[in-house]
Amino acid sequence: MKLSCQENLVPGNSLEEKLNNLEKYGFEGVELQGKGIFEREEEIKKCLSKSSIKASTICAGFSGCPLDSKKEEREKAVADIKKLLEVASHIGAIGLIMVPVFGPPSIPDLSPYANQVELEKRLLIDILKEIGGWMSKLNSLLLVEPLNRYETHLLNRLEQAIEVCEKVNNPKVKIMADFFHMSIEEPDITKSLEKGGDWVAHIHLADSNRKLPGQGHTDFKGPFAALKKIGYNQYMALECGILGNPEEELPKCVKYLKGQM
Repeated sequence: MKLSCQENLVPGNSLEEKLNNLEKYGFEGVELQGKGIFEREEEIKKCLSKSSIKASTICAGFSGCPLDSKKEEREKAVADIKKLLEVASHIGAIGLIMVPVFGPPSIPDLSPYANQVELEKRLLIDILKEIGGWMSKLNSLLLVEPLNRYETHLLNRLEQAIEVCEKVNNPKVKIMADFFHMSIEEPDITKSLEKGGDWVAHIHLADSNRKLPGQGHTDFKGPFAALKKIGYNQYMALECGILGNPEEELPKCVKYLKGQM
């Protein structure tokens, strides 16, 4: 397993400085912000070519919403997702992280034909099938992320996201497991990861208080053992706040996490 960090958490006045710092702190990857990445693609390629740090993933950055009630907003989201997946493939990233919808549903309730959640799941499966088929020649994945109940109503647990991906049935569409959301929604993070198996293609790390691992009370040793058990060997990226000076706390966090592996 390899450690990555979201670029916005890293000290530095440029991407080159941030990559140098990540290398110094002991990381192997960087998770890039999707917002504004189209204009930065050449700069990112140039900086990565001079660094041992690799691009692990792209986090969101698309406009619209894949499950919006308005067709134009859904189409805008799908178009942006495809462009972001192309960038991910160009820079050698594992893939793009996608949350299907934030907050409550905007699609109308058509009961007794189908309620909002049923309609959303049908729509999501069709959209993911379309994107997955389009991705056949790309070296990147679409990573569906479950969130806790306070941030989305739809996919809260890994098993719910896996159920959707099983119906999509495309090896380009996988899931991302976030330890913070799992600490709220999963009865047992270790068992959930074991059940996730090959569907788990990326990890976000944060402690129970959404700060750096080691700054809260989440157990990492058991879940890391589960990841090893399922053969997970990809990146685990920090997505969290930092209590203290990042220049001191980030290398300390790397040491802590490697001690839990």
